[in-house]
Amino acid sequence: MGVERKLGELGIVTTTLEEAVNWARTRAMWPLLFGLACCAIEMMAAQASHYDMSRFGMELMRPSPRQSDLMIVAGRVTRKMAPVLRRLYDQMVEPKWVIAMGDCASCGGVFNNYAVLQGVDEVVPVDVYVAGCPPRPEQLIHGVLTLHAKVMKEHPLRQAA
Repeated sequence: MGVERKLGELGIVTTTLEEAVNWARTRAMWPLLFGLACCAIEMMAAQASHYDMSRFGMELMRPSPRQSDLMIVAGRVTRKMAPVLRRLYDQMVEPKWVIAMGDCASCGGVFNNYAVLQGVDEVVPVDVYVAGCPPRPEQLIHGVLTLHAKVMKEHPLRQAA
């Protein structure tokens, strides 16, 4: 409505290439199916019809890291699972992002022992933390929208760290 009013009947929209690329990236993120504990049920609920994450371009969770650019770590990560998590992260396409969903993925949660990682950021870089035990689907959607805002500020040709 605002653009049409400004441009009249020209039918032209102007933007920068950076904004167009970032807009396309945020509207077509493909999350990796990686649920480890009770948070995975809330992640599935966010994907279901009531919350419908497909309105953000996330039609379905991908089972393959080579088809994914967003990893949602939902649940506790044990030290035994950490190398697998890192291998999956390394196999994802660039650019890639990580959301740590729940207290267990963010800081170990109530599992303060030798077998559980005290935060998934020990293994992979995390872009957005979603707090809660378990977090509600609305919180995951808020985390995805926070990631979208972060991606919109990035330079499209950023180098991997």
